[in-house]
Order: sequence, then C-alpha cells, then structure tokens
Amino acid sequence: MAPRGDVSEQGAARFFRRTGEGVYDMGDLARAAGRMREFIAAHVERERPGAVLGLGYSNGANILASVAFSAPQLFDAAVLMHPLIPFAPVWGEGAVRTRFLVTAGRKDPICPERLTTRLTDYLEDAGAETEIEWHEGGHEIRPNETVAAGRFLLPFLEGE
Repeated sequence: MAPRGDVSEQGAARFFRRTGEGVYDMGDLARAAGRMREFIAAHVERERPGAVLGLGYSNGANILASVAFSAPQLFDAAVLMHPLIPFAPVWGEGAVRTRFLVTAGRKDPICPERLTTRLTDYLEDAGAETEIEWHEGGHEIRPNETVAAGRFLLPFLEGE
C-alpha cells in the first residue's frame, strides 16, 4: 500500500502539519500517527501478511518513524530515507522488534547529519537492530540507498 497524507501544504500532500522546516505541529503529528497506525493495523489484521515492511522518504519517513515509535511491534522492518526527527521519540508499549535502515545525505540541508545520528542512537538505545547508509550528497535519493534498501528488505521478501 502507498497511503497518501491528508494535509495540504501549498498543494503538496503531507502526513501532518508543520509551521516551518523541522518545526512540527506535535499534536497533528500524534493525530496523523494514530490514524496511520490504525490503518496499518487493520490491514495487517485482515491480510495477515508474513511480514510488515515500511518504507518512507522525507515526510513519509517521518510518519513511518512516528508510527513505529508508537507501535514498536507493528513492523518487522522499516526503511527511513532522509527522516527528520527533531524530537526525542517516546516509545509505545512492549519491546521494539522493528529492524531499521536509515539512509541519509551527509550534506542534507533538511535533515542534518547530527539529527540523523541522534535518531540512530535513539533506535539503538531502544534495542532496535539499526543500519545506516550514507551518501555525500543532500536530500536526494542516491543509488546506494536503493541498493541498501533492497538488500535490507530482501530477506523479509524471501520469507527468511
């Protein structure tokens, strides 16, 4: 599935409101994460897939991360491409079972390297198996990231 955000920002679909780059409306983020969590959980209950995988880029990575924080057992794996998490995550109930791949550009003007590193530290401190894939560019997705995502997700797709 590829859900679409229900918030319009100058005509672009987003998952939650913000007041500026990296300045989130935390109440709206909580609302959006709750709606997305319920949406995914309903599909998982109905379809009963062998694995639940998430992949998001930029704003999509931010909502995916927020859902994974609130429901740390919902996803088997999540690929967060250029996430910007400018807050300390609060984990939901239960042990974190999601494996994470974070991809990022070292010169990303939207998602600074220090915040990406802080996010991976949060994930690891929570006990999540975490990998990171860097490139030397900015906010664009580069080929090494898509290769890393494929390598990371392949075992789940093959049922291992």
